Amino acid sequence: MIDEGYVKYQCDWIKSDPINSNEIEELNCWRNKFYHLGLIGIYESGIGFGNISIRAAQPGQFIISGTQTGHLFSLNEQHCTRVIDFDLDQNCLTCQGAIQASSESLTHAVIYEANPLVNAVIHVHHLELWQKLMYQVPTTAKNCRYGTPEMAKEMLRLFNADRLIEKKILVMAGHEEGIISFGKSLEEAGSILLNYYSAIAPSPALDTNQ
Repeated sequence: MIDEGYVKYQCDWIKSDPINSNEIEELNCWRNKFYHLGLIGIYESGIGFGNISIRAAQPGQFIISGTQTGHLFSLNEQHCTRVIDFDLDQNCLTCQGAIQASSESLTHAVIYEANPLVNAVIHVHHLELWQKLMYQVPTTAKNCRYGTPEMAKEMLRLFNADRLIEKKILVMAGHEEGIISFGKSLEEAGSILLNYYSAIAPSPALDTNQ
């Protein structure tokens, strides 16, 4: 069952001025590419899917697309927020900005914490690619649902046991269609996804200049 979009952690949202537009320019550019490809978007049910984040200049912080923004053609500073703290054991997170953080923010947080070289994380949905990559790349346990501490802890397991740092891409077995890539930059994280996607997608869909 697709249940993307609903925040399952305790969120301490400090509503404040929007993120500076300069900080999310590249994030929005890559987000537009994946929206155009249908890897970020909205289901007929009205539930949005997909999110994207970048490590912030401030230690321990990152900027991520906000909850329920999958339907938007393009994001602006009102649609992203800054995660400033999290506690996995307590299943809680603190964000600051004009919108509440994405439902997958704890997972992003753990990936950033697990490896200081990671500066960008992208979460997309695509059924065919999800099926094709299942157990061919690092794959989470089926009983781990999205947006939960269990899913976040799975990231740590994969980093330690399944060559995740080499592959930089994983499949979320318990989160239908869910795929995550990461890298030292948005360029690296995005290119990894596009390289896998190109194997199953028609060539015209890979015009990433849009």
